Amino acid sequence: MSVTFELPTQIENTLRRRVADFDAQAKESALVEMYRQGRISHFELAEALGLSRYQVDGVLKRHGVVEDLLTLDEFQQELKYNDGAAGA
Repeated sequence: MSVTFELPTQIENTLRRRVADFDAQAKESALVEMYRQGRISHFELAEALGLSRYQVDGVLKRHGVVEDLLTLDEFQQELKYNDGAAGA
């Protein structure tokens, strides 16, 4: 899935000069905000960013998000995902 949004050309050009991978930064920021709002789970955030649970903790820390404990459902989902990855 692709998500796009419009920025004034001058602002986009400035951001692309200042931010090494602006597209990845925008994606990460949008997903972290969705997590912060409770719209996606920790597991979904990790999956969308292609990161491990521990790497996502680092991303959240960089964005100043104080993480709550995983819910039982998230924990079970992560276990199921890790079991499937281990068998691959």
